[in-house]
Amino acid sequence: MFRRAFWFTAGAAAGVWATTKVNRQLKKLTPESLAAQAADKAVEAGHRLKDFALDVKAGMTQREDELNDALGLHQDPERPDNVTALPGPRRLRAIENIENTKNTYRPNQSAVTYDRNEDH
Repeated sequence: MFRRAFWFTAGAAAGVWATTKVNRQLKKLTPESLAAQAADKAVEAGHRLKDFALDVKAGMTQREDELNDALGLHQDPERPDNVTALPGPRRLRAIENIENTKNTYRPNQSAVTYDRNEDH
């Protein structure tokens, strides 16, 4: 008698457990539930894309700062939107260090002229 009662109770419990599992899965497959899951995934993907874009922007800013330091470019607070420019003395040094060649154009040296027809 106890054996039958045990198996009857075990069967009933297994039936209740299986019924609740099936009902939960069916509720997950309703159109409203699927739409909510899709919306949640879309919001999550949007947050991941936003985080990726912010990481890329931070990396670009860091790399730009590294390149500006390596090239000697400094930000001028008087220029709008943090536009960078070469400092004056360095620019003059670059112009002064140009080798004296025949076809080189030098805007500040009137002694050397450039004639385009000279080679023909």
